[in-house]
Amino acid sequence: MEYLPNGFTLELAEGAFPLSTDSMALSHFVKLGKHARVLDLGSGCGTLGLLLCAKHGQCTVTGIEIDRTAHQIALENIRRNALEDRMTSICADLRGVSGIFSPGSFTCCVSNPPYFSGGPASRAVPHARREDLCPLPELFGAASWALKYGGNFYLVHRPERLGELIVQGSQAGLETKRLCLLRHRAGGPVSLILLHLRKGAKPGLTWEELALYDPEGFPTPAFLEIYHMEKEN
Repeated sequence: MEYLPNGFTLELAEGAFPLSTDSMALSHFVKLGKHARVLDLGSGCGTLGLLLCAKHGQCTVTGIEIDRTAHQIALENIRRNALEDRMTSICADLRGVSGIFSPGSFTCCVSNPPYFSGGPASRAVPHARREDLCPLPELFGAASWALKYGGNFYLVHRPERLGELIVQGSQAGLETKRLCLLRHRAGGPVSLILLHLRKGAKPGLTWEELALYDPEGFPTPAFLEIYHMEKEN
């Protein structure tokens, strides 16, 4: 059992993504307007939805997850945290999102997608880690379909995929507007990238950098904020 902000709790399925820097940093990076309608593409056990509901008191989150076990645990997480009126989980393939929702149904999409490519060796890898079940063109296509014009898509990924992510987003009508380079240690290599894309937006990119630890190995203010920890005096 993981303990989240606002008193929420999270149970995870075996083989599911753990509560990691990816999800914590992405939920911190996301900016939501009032009464935001969020679609979590590849929602797993509901981690991102719970984090967003804990931080934004008026948003609603719909998760779409292909793995039935993770979906069932997401439903239990929703029930345990009394979020039935704000969160839901649908067990389905995100590649079929056009058959589930009307176009433009959401103001925001989020995703912590799998980073590992498909292939014969990946068949033993859990669904949550297999990119062949969540290819980038289909992921961006699903987000573009679901978002209203001017809606926002936030995702976390590996830095070596940055060029591909920007191109795939552009081809789906999603313009990259913000880029965050996240390093585990100041001065070290980039560990993760956080992207904010907007449907139908004009070109124009801003970027920022965060480090979780300073050069001496102590947590930075960014670390404390991402993990909802108070600074020690």
